[in-house]
Amino acid sequence: MSEVIWHDIECGSYRQDLALWLALADQYAEAGAPVLDVGAGTGRVSLALARAGHDVVALDQSRALLAELARRARGLPIETVCADARTFTLPGRQFPLIAVPMQTLQLLGGDEGQSAFLTRARRHLQAGGAIAVAIVALEDLEEFDGEQAGGLPLPDIAELDGCAYFSQPTAVRRQESSVVLERLREVVDAHGARRSSVDRTRLDLTSAEQLARLAVTAGLRLREVRRIDPTDAHVGSEVVILQ
Repeated sequence: MSEVIWHDIECGSYRQDLALWLALADQYAEAGAPVLDVGAGTGRVSLALARAGHDVVALDQSRALLAELARRARGLPIETVCADARTFTLPGRQFPLIAVPMQTLQLLGGDEGQSAFLTRARRHLQAGGAIAVAIVALEDLEEFDGEQAGGLPLPDIAELDGCAYFSQPTAVRRQESSVVLERLREVVDAHGARRSSVDRTRLDLTSAEQLARLAVTAGLRLREVRRIDPTDAHVGSEVVILQ
C-alpha cells in the first residue's frame, strides 16, 4: 500500500499535461482502438482517457500500482498489463497512440533502455499512429540542494487512515548524463510517532534531438515536439511525437 500512497502523493495531483494526452487520443484514436499508456501507475492518465470515452491498455511493471488502477477503473474500459516497457510483448495488438507520460522513458536506463522501448513500441504501433513521449524540458531544469538552499519547495502532503504523509523535495542534482531527484518521506501516525526515509530517483538527461536519433534506428521518425509549461510544483516537459 505504501507504494501506492507515495506514487499518488508525488505524481497523482499533476494535471498540466492531461489536455495534451486527451487531444492526442482524439487525434489518433478516432476509430475506437485502445490507447496504450506506458508507465500508467495508478491511472492518472488512463482514467482521464477512459472517462473521455477512449479504451485504454495500461502498462506498468508494478503489480501494486496496477491493482489500485484496476480498483479505481471499475466500469471503465481499461485493461491492465504488468510488464517492463523495454521487453513487453502484446501478441497481435497494435495501437494508434502509445503514450509515455511523466518522464517514464527517462527511467529506462539511458540509450540502451530507451532504444529497447522504442523498438518494442514500433512493433505495436498501428499504421499512421504515433508514439508520444514526455521528457524533461532541459532549459527548465533548475538544480538545488537542501543543505545549501535558503528554503525548500513546499512538501506534498496527504492523510490516510489516521496517518499524515509528507514528501519533501530536498535536492535536484545533475550527475553527468542524469539528474537525481531527492525527497525526504515522512509518516506521522495518530500518536505522533514519525518514520522517515530518503527516496532518490535518477532520470536520464535526454533531449528531443537525442530521442529523434534513437528513433531512427527503431524505424521511426520525428513528427513534432510539443511543450507542456512548468507549474509551481513540476518542471516543464517536451512531448516528442514519433511516427
